[in-house]
Amino acid sequence: MAKRRLSQQQRTRITRNQADRQNRLHDVNPRKAETNPDELGPEQPGLVICHYGQQLEIESTAPETEGRIYRCYQRTNLPALATGDRVIWQADGDASGIVVALQPRTSLMARPNQQANLRPIAANVTAVAITIAPQPQAFANLIDRYLVMSEHLGLRPLLVLNKTDMLEAGRDAELEMMLANYTRIGYPVLRVSTHSGEGIAHLKEFLSTQTVVFVGQSGVGKSSLVNALRGSLVTDNAAVGGMSTGQEKGTHTTTAARLYHMPGSGDLVDSPGIREFGLWNLEPQMVFDGFVEFGPYQGRCRFRDCKHLQEPACALRLAVEEGHISPARLASYFFLLATLNS
Repeated sequence: MAKRRLSQQQRTRITRNQADRQNRLHDVNPRKAETNPDELGPEQPGLVICHYGQQLEIESTAPETEGRIYRCYQRTNLPALATGDRVIWQADGDASGIVVALQPRTSLMARPNQQANLRPIAANVTAVAITIAPQPQAFANLIDRYLVMSEHLGLRPLLVLNKTDMLEAGRDAELEMMLANYTRIGYPVLRVSTHSGEGIAHLKEFLSTQTVVFVGQSGVGKSSLVNALRGSLVTDNAAVGGMSTGQEKGTHTTTAARLYHMPGSGDLVDSPGIREFGLWNLEPQMVFDGFVEFGPYQGRCRFRDCKHLQEPACALRLAVEEGHISPARLASYFFLLATLNS
């Protein structure tokens, strides 16, 4: 069913009502804060832990009920909510409630579908851990999509090579070359193994002040990393899957993005594994800006409208010839541009 279109007057009223809820939440007068027409509980702050279709898991952040989880629905006039969203909600029972307002976001990571509609994945994150492994095969094109998205949103990107205990010198030479290219650009690359424990302490330190979303293909071990980073004392571990039998592809274990707290430090969001990540919501210039090593050559081509293909005196292609830019990254840039119109 098509979503009902709202008039400007209705949108203005909805915005005003949400602003009023924000003000009531921080009002020092408890009687005013508890006043509502629906005979629900008082309005209070919460955190979206997970989104299950029509229902949300909301963790209360109010002092009286801090840490308790409630199954909630959301008001129909709200935008699509994402794991990590800070909201205002009202209880309508001991373990359920209604989300009535969305608090301002600092960031929103979303995945566009084939209809160019954005599907929220995680909100208010500060870092993106792009997770790869020797198996399933890592694709630079998918990594570049995540890097472009991270640069566009102003998030801190990190490449995590998991399952280092499975590395084979002959088979994974191409993987090592690919990682060396990213290191040369300036992206941090951490090597870890949940099996041997290699690099886990370093990764935990790196992420200790962050709210990080783990992204990557199914089977690269995102859920295992989340569990390892949280330690052995927690009881709500993320479900862990494996590899498909007879295929070099991972199984889909995580079906919805879920937020976990790292004891004493940051928060982790475990996202579903995906093999494609579209950038249809970006403009060509945004894609160019997402390739950070291109920046010094912007505006230095002979022609202002240079497409960096066969034009003479192209600064970008000259940088490739001189070894300052990887030919693979330039090819990836052209490929991503082509997908914007496909």
